[in-house]
Amino acid sequence: MHRRRLFESFNYAIEGFMYVVKTQRNMRLHFLLGIIALLLGLYFNFSKVELILLLITICFVFVAEMFNTGAELIIDLITDEFHPLARIIKDVAAGAVLVAAGNALFVGYLLFISSTPGDAMQTGIDYIRTKPLHITFISLLVVLNTVLFSKAKTGRGKPLRGGMPSGHSAIAFAVWGVTLFLSSSKLLIVLVLILSILVAQSRIRPGFHSLKEVAVGALVGLGITSLIFFILQL
Repeated sequence: MHRRRLFESFNYAIEGFMYVVKTQRNMRLHFLLGIIALLLGLYFNFSKVELILLLITICFVFVAEMFNTGAELIIDLITDEFHPLARIIKDVAAGAVLVAAGNALFVGYLLFISSTPGDAMQTGIDYIRTKPLHITFISLLVVLNTVLFSKAKTGRGKPLRGGMPSGHSAIAFAVWGVTLFLSSSKLLIVLVLILSILVAQSRIRPGFHSLKEVAVGALVGLGITSLIFFILQL
């Protein structure tokens, strides 16, 4: 029972995040810019400290935007009439987002100003190509975000259960795709494939997903992973 409540808590938390992404244009912009900044950080071969600073900055902007949305919803829930204090609360919450966004611009400028195009960019590409862990991280990140945005767009299912496509199936077959590109062991490739099929099948039996949703999830996971590996290992 405790495990189920923990699982549901994750679902509610992700649903809250996706609600803000789905309903707030600014959050969608922040999210897109955050992903681009993170990928560029890997592209430019940022150090661990630089990546940590970038991640903290991105999360700071996300949290500020979510609190801003929460404050607006609370005010709208309490009253639908104009009140000076309500306006001030909304302005203060919006100001917090402005501060976070301004900080993100400043941090981004300091981090990226030292990373110039040309040789530095080529060095970043070459570095990623020699680091399978980085390519794996990028692949799983893109697959996960594709699944979440698809569910938010269709409005069906929960982030961790139901909806189009199956997230479990997508991640499982993304992992199999990574194994295909990185492992020379045929036995390991077959074993991971079997595990991926079992994960996909486990989503159908309880009725969480249809066969179509699981199949699409598998294609999304394998397709995106294969495309990213193909591009970065050219």
